Amino acid sequence: MDLSVIIVNYNVKYFLEHCLKSVLKACKDIEAEIFVVDNNSTDGSKEYLEERFPSVIFKWQKTNVGFGKANNSVLPEAKGTHILFLNPDTIVPEDCFEKCLLFFKENKDCAALGVHMRDGTGNYLKESKRSFPSALTSLFKMTGFAALFPSSKIFAKYYAGHLPEKQINEVDVLAGAFMMVIEKAIKAVKGFDEDFFMYGEDIDLSYRIQQAGLKNFYFPGTSIIHFKGESTQKNSGQYTRTFYNAMQLFVRKHYKERKAAYFFMKMAISFSRVMATVKLFVRRMFVNGKKGNKQANTAVVADQPTFDNILHLLRHAKLPVITSGRIAIDNNDPGVFIGRQDNIDEAIKKYQLEQLIFCEGGLTYKRIIELASEFAGRLNFLFHSKDSHSIVGSNDKNEKGIFIADQ
Repeated sequence: MDLSVIIVNYNVKYFLEHCLKSVLKACKDIEAEIFVVDNNSTDGSKEYLEERFPSVIFKWQKTNVGFGKANNSVLPEAKGTHILFLNPDTIVPEDCFEKCLLFFKENKDCAALGVHMRDGTGNYLKESKRSFPSALTSLFKMTGFAALFPSSKIFAKYYAGHLPEKQINEVDVLAGAFMMVIEKAIKAVKGFDEDFFMYGEDIDLSYRIQQAGLKNFYFPGTSIIHFKGESTQKNSGQYTRTFYNAMQLFVRKHYKERKAAYFFMKMAISFSRVMATVKLFVRRMFVNGKKGNKQANTAVVADQPTFDNILHLLRHAKLPVITSGRIAIDNNDPGVFIGRQDNIDEAIKKYQLEQLIFCEGGLTYKRIIELASEFAGRLNFLFHSKDSHSIVGSNDKNEKGIFIADQ
């Protein structure tokens, strides 16, 4: 078997619905199996997902055992020569897995790879490629030098800013949101360290892969959507505590014998934690309270049958959405937008659109990701998969994701 996909779910059933639909399409022409390990979700994930995806192997935990342990729990059953650890709040293009597997075939020294990731607003996620978080690297990130010199090998090392976004490179750290690893590498390092409950386990696994004499690669030959805000919810004290506790664990595990490095890295993490706490306080006091619920002028990018099918979802929307109409998706589509035919760019300008709902079906997942990239920064996006019962999105990586559902 070519590929085993492992997804850990915790209370994100609507995002996982779209993730699985995209994964199934990406597995169409390869021999693959898909595992979902649910960490005792309380949102009705089992009732909602199990009957909708009969080909997926579901494992229902009775407690929340953490990200690493949940992934490890199905490794003995996985038959694939390649293992993909994938977040549930992701969407992958149809040719994603084929391209990744081909890269492994053509690059025998590659043990693990990560891909080019975009968030729910279409913007590039810098954590697609990273360096190990040394004391100096972390300090430059937290003090803003990395942002001032985003391409510097010294100041922007945390996100490997000196390595081009669209260029293949060997890197230190891969993101756990999408991490494809060859079977022998996973066996060599014995999977995730289960002492990491959540966060930091991808850094630790990347580090141990390198320590085993193997290589991690950043492969931008394919792009995925990682909604980010739904899984991380950075705008919370819980996130800050969990993340920085994980960083302390990583440092104790790998640097404790190197006294000077251990001391300075502990100091850097403590400083970073204080800075993150201050930023959280400022955001809560001066940003969150000013957001409001402004209505967003919205259009649907879909073929006519898909548009007709999601109208009931839009009618149930609790979001401040105005559905203005439908935009043609290609030259052969006699699209309607308030009674007129427009392409996307024309419609955005003419009707002062603030939000688009991209619908898979008439559009491929690959094309949706391309469009999100093309219009990133200009407006917000929501996403709908053909025959799904929900619409999802994430307009702020620090906030909980958005969903519209009929049940």
